[in-house]
Amino acid sequence: MKCTGLAGKPRRHRPTALNLLSAQMEGDMNILLVYPQIPETFWSFKHALRFVSRTATFPPLGLLTVASLLPEEWEKRLVDTNTTRLTDGDVIWADYVFVSAMAVQQESVREIVDRCKRLGTEVIAGGPLFRPGYEELGFGDIDHLVYGEAETMMPQLIEDMRHSCVRRIYSAPELPDIASSPVPKWSLVDNRRYHMMNLQYSRGCPYNCEFCDIVVMNGHVPRTKSSDQVLAELDALYHHGWRGGVFFTDDNFIGNKGKLKHEILPAIIEWSSARKHPFTFTTEASINLADDEQLMRLMVTAGFDTVFVGIESPNEDSLVECNKMPNKGRDLLASVKCIQRHGLQVQGGFIVGFDGDPPSIFRNQISFIQNSGIVTAMVGMLMAPPGTALYKRLQEENRLMPGGTGNNTDGSTNIIPKMGLETLVCGYRQVVSTIYSPQHYYDRIHTFLREYQPRGRQKGNFSPRYIRALLRCMWTVGLKERGRRHYWKLFGWTLLRRPRCFPLFTTFAVQGYHCRRVSNTT
Repeated sequence: MKCTGLAGKPRRHRPTALNLLSAQMEGDMNILLVYPQIPETFWSFKHALRFVSRTATFPPLGLLTVASLLPEEWEKRLVDTNTTRLTDGDVIWADYVFVSAMAVQQESVREIVDRCKRLGTEVIAGGPLFRPGYEELGFGDIDHLVYGEAETMMPQLIEDMRHSCVRRIYSAPELPDIASSPVPKWSLVDNRRYHMMNLQYSRGCPYNCEFCDIVVMNGHVPRTKSSDQVLAELDALYHHGWRGGVFFTDDNFIGNKGKLKHEILPAIIEWSSARKHPFTFTTEASINLADDEQLMRLMVTAGFDTVFVGIESPNEDSLVECNKMPNKGRDLLASVKCIQRHGLQVQGGFIVGFDGDPPSIFRNQISFIQNSGIVTAMVGMLMAPPGTALYKRLQEENRLMPGGTGNNTDGSTNIIPKMGLETLVCGYRQVVSTIYSPQHYYDRIHTFLREYQPRGRQKGNFSPRYIRALLRCMWTVGLKERGRRHYWKLFGWTLLRRPRCFPLFTTFAVQGYHCRRVSNTT
């Protein structure tokens, strides 16, 4: 069979005369899937994970999905470098190395690619880091690039791999219907290394925020899986032995409210009830979740207890500027409180550096975060990802700087802000150091616990792992860390006034320790 495209290098470890024959033999391919290391960030939770004897928050869902798209007879190994050391032996074993990464992982990607080149194994790379627009980051030497989502491109890629003529670039002509997306290959994962598992129900977001690259990658119209697909993925996690938290990684979980309310959530409720509620769920959603009481009730009944919401800014002019449609003209504080009262913890994303930000924005952000009781408040400096409307606008205004770490919480940016870079950096550091200082942080937990009305089936957590985490927290946060008096004050209040929330208080205390460690290096 003729293979169109650029000829790849002969596969290694086999006599040259047999290359074509062996390439066509079924079951004769070794695939190594490598997930690069995530650096120390607010979102990595690395300092918190050691309290619960875990080494990473989530497994690499994209690579696990790709693994299921590969032929069943091919040998596959997963190396998540956040949990496992990549060895030369792993690379030498493989015929191809698959790498998927975000921009924040670029340093680790460089090390992996260099090792593969040194050992002579070709790399096939995909994911957000390898989209057009990121060429300046210096990955032009990668052997093969996959632009877009894998479902529609894998058949041709697999065929070319079998015939040793893999193209330089594969690009999906359109966004795939994710009804064709398989159950991730969980057999490659060691549950004991991760704090939570993950699942994706939809891709895409109906909104068009100027700074967001979700619609660039995944489109405006949410593409969804069926209830049968979602239940099959829950079944796979259940039979793999997982019990605990599951993160729905959707860009906006409520992008299609009707399908959620009438199909997906009722199916999850029935499934969970039949299995005595083995999972709790977390997801991301827009603030207009607060407008739909039925949806919030269904989510809590299904087992959702946490939702991440992009608040961005309490400044209306900044929301108008960035086209944050669901947030504009809204009492954001009241919306957050409404969601909390319905039994959902709100985690919040905040941004400073908009053109419309007044000099008081840093003080206003601190005030909003404290009054809202958003304990996990991720504040970042405005960045312009390639391909976004913001990137194009600032490019026309000559207000872009080279580079970019992909981490908007490390005190760096690729934009030239109107307020001045020094003002932005200093103000950002002021916000972060303030909200994660012990007094402000525990005051915020107190505000949240007074508002929060847990309505789900919260079981008492007295597992050995939880007891060990509690003892480590009492020792590290309650005895060794500065500001420990704020910890003990709220420790006692929670036990007496909100004992049902005490495990959540412990989780917050551990997360706060992590955030203070990270903020001290920002």
